[in-house]
Parts: sequence; C-alpha cells; structure tokens
Amino acid sequence: MAAAQSARRAGVHVALVEQPYRVAGRRARRPRPTSSDAAWLAVVEYLGAGVLEGLPLVFGGRFVRSQGACRTADDGGAAAVLCLAFPVQPPGKPDKDRLPELAGVEVPVLVVQGERDPFGQPAPAPHGCRAAARGITR
Repeated sequence: MAAAQSARRAGVHVALVEQPYRVAGRRARRPRPTSSDAAWLAVVEYLGAGVLEGLPLVFGGRFVRSQGACRTADDGGAAAVLCLAFPVQPPGKPDKDRLPELAGVEVPVLVVQGERDPFGQPAPAPHGCRAAARGITR
C-alpha cells in the first residue's frame, strides 16, 4: 500500500488487483502459477485496453505475486517490474534459489527486501546497487 500511495503522490496511475484466490475467500492456499498468471494477464489486457490504455505498465507485487510479475512481464508488455519481498530462497532450502527468475526478466526490475527477511537478500546487481529496507546502498 505504501508503494501505491507513493506512486499516486508522484502522479502515477495505480491499479491494485485482488488475487482470485483471495476473492474466493481462500487465504493460506497458494494458487498454481499457471492459473494465477493467466488471471493476471487477463487483468493487464483489460486495464491496458481501458483506463490505462497507452500508459507504460509496471508489474509488481509482494512475495508470490512478485514472482508472477517477473514471469508475466514479457507476455504482458511490462515496462518494468517492482518486487516487494521477493522470495529469493525459502529458509532452510538452499536448493530452491529463485534468483534466476529475476535474472530472466528483460525489463528493469527493482527488488525491495526487508533487512531481516527470512527469504533472503539478493546479491548486489551487476551495476553495484541493491534495494534495502532503509534506502539504496551502493
């Protein structure tokens, strides 16, 4: 919500999307990426042909939805991706590294993690920056 409010104050149009599994009343069950991504792309198509027509789209989300934003950026025509609390690596599962999902995105990506996020911190980007809870470190 803070990111959406900041964007609005900067004059950016924002559309907050409630995920289908949440609308259906489920809280803890995580949807399959295929159904979640298809629903997301349908929303993007609807908004892109309507109220946001002609505007550059920044896909984003928190945690699992940030993964979906990365997966769908190309197909949905995103100009950039904003990942809030991207699940880099589940605690205790070193074999589940998800950094390749970030590396595979062709548009600019900003990852914002909390300093004590148990899912980890991404390594600094090739240009030497990384998002941190208290600002940008170089």
